[in-house]
Amino acid sequence: MNESNRTGRRFRALLLIVALVITAPPSLVFAQSADQIVRKVVGNELYYGEHDHSCWMFRDHYRSPTKDQVKLVIQTPQGNLSEIIEDHSRPPNAQEHQADLNHMEQLVNNPSVRAQQRRNEQHDDQQATNLLKMLPDAFIWRIDGREDGKIKLSYHPNPNFSPPSMSARVLAAMSGTMIVDEDQMRLADLFGRLTQTVEFGWGLLGHIDAGGTFQVIRSQIAPREWQITGTHVHISGHALFFKNIGDQEDEVTSDYHPVPDGVDIRKAEEMLRDGEVAKTLDIDDLFRQ
Repeated sequence: MNESNRTGRRFRALLLIVALVITAPPSLVFAQSADQIVRKVVGNELYYGEHDHSCWMFRDHYRSPTKDQVKLVIQTPQGNLSEIIEDHSRPPNAQEHQADLNHMEQLVNNPSVRAQQRRNEQHDDQQATNLLKMLPDAFIWRIDGREDGKIKLSYHPNPNFSPPSMSARVLAAMSGTMIVDEDQMRLADLFGRLTQTVEFGWGLLGHIDAGGTFQVIRSQIAPREWQITGTHVHISGHALFFKNIGDQEDEVTSDYHPVPDGVDIRKAEEMLRDGEVAKTLDIDDLFRQ
């Protein structure tokens, strides 16, 4: 074989390699290790969390030791409104319904009430963002398998990680699993179990018991659109600095529909009062479930 033929073969082989790299799924090119997968997923969630400003109407079912409520929620750029349609498996009575409408009216007409709602939401979002950023470094990750377009990873605490906050100490003591959508590199399921009791101030400031669990489920509700559709927190203990320690909470959202363009908070109130949201979500069928 002469030199020109060998050079031609090498060139064609190089082109083939380049073509395979270009057309390979992102997970095969950029996420060959568990650590790379987790960092890619966290980066995607942070990016879309910052840039996704879509608004949705949906059904929200929240349960705790003292509450069991189903709400219709409608999101707007000015804030979110909701209407309770079921309380402990029964429709609200007239007095409860009027109190719900009064609260809705306060949100619509009182900017300070809306501002407080926004601050609470921003605080929760920031805490979630901070904990999300911890995931790559707080744990040792391992790929457990791939099936049906999903990657399953498992994790356990990284002994070299120093939690920056009290809530971070709790998360960093978890072990569990993560399910990733391989095509889009989006978080589909994150489950954790506290494998040991976490003490604060040598137990003087409190503790959180081993065995507590949390789970966050995320679903694709439209092409390239993901939302949290399940949150399950079951932990117990006592700590002076946690207001709601001993959480036993389950929240499931479903029946997502896009909010029409141009709907502001006043129009959202009108849609809830007039039953337009209930009609869109086919609420009669929901009650029969």
